[in-house]
Formats: sequence, structure tokens, C-alpha cells
Amino acid sequence: MDSTRARQIVSSPDDIEVSYNGVSIWIDKVHEDDRTATVHLRQSMEERSEVAISELKEE
Repeated sequence: MDSTRARQIVSSPDDIEVSYNGVSIWIDKVHEDDRTATVHLRQSMEERSEVAISELKEE
């Protein structure tokens, strides 16, 4: 995924399926460097991680 698409997903009112390493996640924020994003598992809002946007996949 690229940073432009990640930003579109974050601001979209639609429920867009995104995965990281085969696990369904929500994108919380795209960072200013346009290379990383903060995400959390769809099942658990408590555990957040910073990941490379290039490793996110739109399902």
C-alpha cells in the first residue's frame, strides 16, 4: 500500500478491510514521514503498533 491510499482509508467513512502480516487491522494514523502508520488489531483497540505502510494490504 502507499501512503496516499492509507490516508484515504483513514479518512473514509467506509469499513475498508486492511491487513498486516495476514491479520485484519485498523489504521489509526499515517505518520508525517509517509512511511509508517499506527495500527491496531480489529479485535483489540488496546494494543497499537507502528508499522511500515508498504507492508499493509487492502483486502
